[in-house]
Amino acid sequence: MFFTTLSKASLALLVASMILVLTQKAEAHSYADCIDWRFKDPKNPSWSDKNGACFGFARRFPVKAKPFAKLDSDDPNRHYQQSHKNPDPNHSLACSDGKQGEEPGADETMGKPISSAYTGTDKRGRKVGVQTVSHPGGQLCIRWPAKNHAVKDEKNQPVTIALSEVNPTKDPTQLQFLSNIITNLNYKNCSDTNLNTDIWPCGGCFKLPTTLKPGNFVMQWRWKLNSNEWYTSCADIDVRAK
Repeated sequence: MFFTTLSKASLALLVASMILVLTQKAEAHSYADCIDWRFKDPKNPSWSDKNGACFGFARRFPVKAKPFAKLDSDDPNRHYQQSHKNPDPNHSLACSDGKQGEEPGADETMGKPISSAYTGTDKRGRKVGVQTVSHPGGQLCIRWPAKNHAVKDEKNQPVTIALSEVNPTKDPTQLQFLSNIITNLNYKNCSDTNLNTDIWPCGGCFKLPTTLKPGNFVMQWRWKLNSNEWYTSCADIDVRAK
């Protein structure tokens, strides 16, 4: 009875709107939220803001732009999906330039000097987060939002963490990063799973190689969603003598 009062155009618009809503939820994608997360209680690790704090961020990351996990709807959105058109890992941009890719994302190119990506404000006037500082063998814990992909019926694709050589003058290619993956992290390692599945905070910890020389290293966080969908976030690690 209800549908008989709707015109065909109105019904088509209603169906299209419902599909759009469902599609937006299904296509939510992730990114590195914090590079140096520290738990208030290491014996009871939680990735929620009330149980820890961030001491190092991705490049030009707006620290207080929106609540956790909502930067996928920012302008520009935070998540960067590498190009499908050129699958050669030597040519797909490893760090977003804010222009290229299936989903360009925010600008995460190397600062000149490197520290400039961690001082002042972003293009929208928002304060950006500080650079991560560590030492050879130091532990880093990286956080990311689940974005609906840490639930039971989703395949658990690992997060890969890769490093550049010491003091690079430009961002490595994807092929160069692939030659120096230092660890894989469990994407579904989430806490506060009583919340909406979109905003589950997740993360993983690892130790930097003990052989690193003091200097700056580019770190890449990379996660595979589907067969040809790769998402990356880039940050610079200032490694100092212990």
